Amino acid sequence: MGTPPIYGLYACLIPLILYALFGTSRQLSIGPVAVTAILVMSGVSQIATPFTQEFTNLVIFSGLLIGILQMIMSLLRMGFLVNLISQPVISGFISAAAIIIIISQLSESLGMDVPNFKYTHETLWFVIENISSIHLITLGMCVCSIVIMQVFKKWKKSFPGALFVLIISTVITIVFDLKNSGLSVIEDVPKGLPSFSIPEMSYETMIALVPSVLTVTFIGYVGSIGIAKSLEMKNRDHVIRPNQELLALGIAKVIGAFFQAIPSSGSYSRSAINDEAGGKTTVSSIITVVMVIISLLFLTSFFYYIPKAVLAAIILVSVFGLINFSEAKYLLKLRRREFIVMIITFIGTLIFGVEKGIFIGVILSYIFLQYYSSRPHVAELVNIPETNYYRNINRFPDAKRSKESLIIRFDDQLYFANTSYFKDAILYLIAKRDELPDFLILDSTNIHDIDSTGLHVLEDIHQYLEELGVQLLISGTIGPVRDFLKRSGFTDNLGAHHYFLAIEDAVHYTKNKTIQENTLEVVVQHNKKRSFLD
Repeated sequence: MGTPPIYGLYACLIPLILYALFGTSRQLSIGPVAVTAILVMSGVSQIATPFTQEFTNLVIFSGLLIGILQMIMSLLRMGFLVNLISQPVISGFISAAAIIIIISQLSESLGMDVPNFKYTHETLWFVIENISSIHLITLGMCVCSIVIMQVFKKWKKSFPGALFVLIISTVITIVFDLKNSGLSVIEDVPKGLPSFSIPEMSYETMIALVPSVLTVTFIGYVGSIGIAKSLEMKNRDHVIRPNQELLALGIAKVIGAFFQAIPSSGSYSRSAINDEAGGKTTVSSIITVVMVIISLLFLTSFFYYIPKAVLAAIILVSVFGLINFSEAKYLLKLRRREFIVMIITFIGTLIFGVEKGIFIGVILSYIFLQYYSSRPHVAELVNIPETNYYRNINRFPDAKRSKESLIIRFDDQLYFANTSYFKDAILYLIAKRDELPDFLILDSTNIHDIDSTGLHVLEDIHQYLEELGVQLLISGTIGPVRDFLKRSGFTDNLGAHHYFLAIEDAVHYTKNKTIQENTLEVVVQHNKKRSFLD
């Protein structure tokens, strides 16, 4: 996140206590997480230089703003807004963020002085050009740490491999005096608990931070609620309330900011460890706070010789799993358009940065959504012989069409974006018939909403069919749509007897109507014949 390590510990004090009091998840553990870190780093680094006091102040201020926004969203019951970001966008962004984090750690893991470039590819290119400047001891420490942690991870997930590597590497650094050999260490870590202080605030910096604040608010909450819900499904001993979660996360950030806490979100790794270790209530978070307090009061002197290469290795191991190859393969096989959204979000995030990458993904998702919603599925239905079921003729080609009726099902809401497609589809299916049908039965089971544009098109179709001598019948209309059609006057115009609960009722009506008309025609012809004879 671009701040000294001590602020990570500060973020594990007040925020954890507040979430334990106000949160609805029993196992969720909050704190600094990789995705939140890279989002904050990306936004704040446009204003100040990382690892400076000005930068740290801005990070804490951004945490305050994020918390306030989340609290406002909770009070306005706006937890549903996170659904505006699709899973492919999140997956593409997180995978790209993981790569950005990995590249950002090259300086510490290779022992090189890498300038703070604006774009990821610039950092990567600089490292490649200066590959000869790698510090071999630093690289060896980082690689060995990664290998050992991965071995422990495969052997036993609950084993604290990162802590073990941290202790061993610190001892080795002290024993072999690796600091004087060029290995970078943390050095002094402030002792004691954070004091109460009001974050430095100004209108200008608030405006400058708005893009990253909005991004972290949504992405941080999506991640937290996703972890909380997965733990809810696994344990089934509590219920997650999204708006309450927003309030808990917001309060944790707002009050935490007054105790020098950087922005915190739900952590998958910490939450998973908490769950595997048997944590059943938020008391586990309180115990975590107690351990951090003990560390801050009595153990900070032991942090001096922790190698930065090992911290980089811990970060690298934690983010390797965020690169979601399996999701990309799954979407490629399942639905190409969602795969395209994921890949473009991924590439956009790498090239243009995190905020723009997410924005590109969200816009692309809605372009696809509108495109396919404007061209929904339309099916001609036929009766499956010896049943009351009516299904798509393309799936049951052996079923016979009714001569007197054309049955059409429209599988979406009828609104301004798809009304032209709806009208064209009906006209095409009518024109395709060898003989003009006497009835058109519209199965409206899947039409869950109609707007004013849709109503006008429905009226146009009714008028057009009347001119052709075709009666419009509607079946399966749900209550809210029936109410809308009644208010608009369309029900009275069409005739209440032209509405049916099910397709078979409408078909039965058409058959009776046909029999009545045929009988009437016979009677008329018979009367004409008698009149002629008389």
